[in-house]
Amino acid sequence: MTDYIVHNLVQGSPEWEAFRFRYHGASEAAAMLGLSSNMKRNELLHLKKTAMPKEFSSFVQERILDRGHELEALARPLVEEDLGEELYPVTCSLGKESASCDGLTMAGDIAFEHKQWNEELALAVENGNVPDSHMPQCQQILMVTGAERVRFVVSDGTRQRFVWTDVEPDQNWFNRIMAGWKQFDRDVEDYEPSEIEAKPEGRTPETLPALFVEVTGQVTASNLREYREHALAVFAGINKDLSSDQDFADAEKTVKWCGMVEDRLAAAKQHALSQTASIDELFRTIDDISAEARRVRLDLDKLVTRRKVEVKEAIIKGGRDAFAAHVQALKDETGGAFVQMGMPDFAGAAKGKRSVASIQDAVDTLLANSKIDADAAAKRIRDNIAYLDEAIKGFEFLFADRLGLCTRQLDDIKMVVSNRIEKHKLDEQRKEDETRERIRREEQAKAEREAAAKVAAEQAAQAAAARDEQAAAARATAPAPAERPAPAATRPAAQSARRPAARPTRPTDAQIIAALVSHFEATEEQVVGWICEMDFSAA
Repeated sequence: MTDYIVHNLVQGSPEWEAFRFRYHGASEAAAMLGLSSNMKRNELLHLKKTAMPKEFSSFVQERILDRGHELEALARPLVEEDLGEELYPVTCSLGKESASCDGLTMAGDIAFEHKQWNEELALAVENGNVPDSHMPQCQQILMVTGAERVRFVVSDGTRQRFVWTDVEPDQNWFNRIMAGWKQFDRDVEDYEPSEIEAKPEGRTPETLPALFVEVTGQVTASNLREYREHALAVFAGINKDLSSDQDFADAEKTVKWCGMVEDRLAAAKQHALSQTASIDELFRTIDDISAEARRVRLDLDKLVTRRKVEVKEAIIKGGRDAFAAHVQALKDETGGAFVQMGMPDFAGAAKGKRSVASIQDAVDTLLANSKIDADAAAKRIRDNIAYLDEAIKGFEFLFADRLGLCTRQLDDIKMVVSNRIEKHKLDEQRKEDETRERIRREEQAKAEREAAAKVAAEQAAQAAAARDEQAAAARATAPAPAERPAPAATRPAAQSARRPAARPTRPTDAQIIAALVSHFEATEEQVVGWICEMDFSAA
């Protein structure tokens, strides 16, 4: 159940009428959606805007409306017998939506809605189907009351003609009805009331006076001159600015009237011919009037056809322009993102409609329903944009197609966002891993080169030390040189005392490397590398 409010109202009372104008009634939901066979959407707009209740003829009031209430009362006990529960008529509201239930159980879980017996409707219900012309009422009853089902009955108050089916809540219908009433309220605000007329009856121009002609050998009596002046004045006053249903009805009736004028003139001419062989002025005057009547008839007939097409095209263009403006306003709200819905088929909606009012209602109804669909699409896009803006924070550079992406279904968007961000993170992680691996390999190679250089330097030092030892041993085992005779007395004493200079000691490895670095202006690593590459066997 919902927290609906019960209104204690007597059907038909001023309070009840006022209640209907303040709330969105379930019985009006089908008309609001353009699905009713009894009331056009524009009629409901007019009714809500003017707060003037729809008037019914005494026949409709007594034979349909009052009779319907009587049959409902007769059917209620039969439904109670089937349900095993009592039903109580109730008028209730939830927010601005209302429902006048033919019956509601005490627990509020089952609602009852009755329709007068109709063979076509009964056949559909017997097969478990509720037509769209009645489904909005049932769904709004469920939406307002929170009932689990509506027992929808078609009967004449007897068991012999009694069929039913249960209608259960449908969230899609709930959404459609709520969106429909929201758009309807906007249309009521913009609606400019105009008189809604019954189907117009065409009117002919002013009736021409009776034409009489009497002749012997000449015209003895005639009102032909006065008749001609009167007829031409009437022809000139015929309305040719056609826009309303009344204008078209008048014009079509006038076309027929002009034909009748031609026929009467021809008859008068024939009557005169029967009285005399030739009266020139009489015939010229009759021919003039007849020709003018024919010209007016043909021109007006063409005008009716052309203006009907023009008015129809203007109404269709108005629907197209209004829808395009509505979509553009929604695009401005969403920053340019929108689902390509296509232009509604206004021409198809107007097809087969004969009157201006029926064409206008068909176009307006399609326009309202198309606006509802566009609003739903815009809401979905706004929700998607809100999700995207939050979900892609810090990763905006990955979503250059954000506007196009937000037109997709939310589940698809979530998958795309998740996949792109996850892929980006994996790519970044892979790059970091590759960088770390490259640095590791470079450092490892450097360490290996340094270790190899160190080993090579040690080997070179060892080889040099070995050579020095071999040289020292060779010198130790070599024979002593023979003594020479003493120099002549004339040589200075210092020269006779000269001896060979002492051999310098071996420098350290570090000194060798430092000397090479200084000499070749190279780094220690380069010098060590060169030493490692030396071929000592060739030295």
